[in-house]
Amino acid sequence: MSFLNQLKSQAAELQSRQAREQRNFEESTAQTEYACNTVAAYLRELARQLNVIAPPGPALSVDGKTPWPAMRLESFRCDARLKTLRGKEVYDHLSLSWDIVPQHGKPVPACVTVNFPPDLERVQKRLGWGAIPHERSDIRHPEKNVLLAYRFEFLTQSRGSVLVTPDHDTATVAFRAMNLSGFELVQASWSARQVGQPLLDELAKRIVQQPHAFG
Repeated sequence: MSFLNQLKSQAAELQSRQAREQRNFEESTAQTEYACNTVAAYLRELARQLNVIAPPGPALSVDGKTPWPAMRLESFRCDARLKTLRGKEVYDHLSLSWDIVPQHGKPVPACVTVNFPPDLERVQKRLGWGAIPHERSDIRHPEKNVLLAYRFEFLTQSRGSVLVTPDHDTATVAFRAMNLSGFELVQASWSARQVGQPLLDELAKRIVQQPHAFG
């Protein structure tokens, strides 16, 4: 085989591989977009229904010892953002968020005091997950000025959310959920083919504090 024919053969093999990769990308993108469209429609309808129902919220406690009042979920809202991928407009991410407020009356002032590093880390993490504005102050010995504890003051109101991020190249969809069953972070990924109404029903059950198989 002449050198020119060798180059022709290499070029043909490269073109064939690129064509296969392009077909794979197109297939995975189509699967992922179908999953995202399913999620978008489901979350929009879920938000409409839950805004009417205002379901009970999870049992909350910043330090695991001091319980908040009974809470409810309200003000559900959806969002979807797009991006350009290989010349096509696709989903960048989708989200559902809501407020967690007392079932009766307005949010009330509350405080917790911690004096051990593990407790401090736990409280700070939960305040961050809950997006809870707070004031932190030091408690010191009145005479020795030795640090005794930390006090956190805040209002009993928080937020929950679900962020859905697709990966079109791998045809997977990642879920990042905050404060579904308490102050927590839940992260899980599924293939685009698995993302349908059964999975989203389990997510909805978890949001409204019913037995579920999500996460």
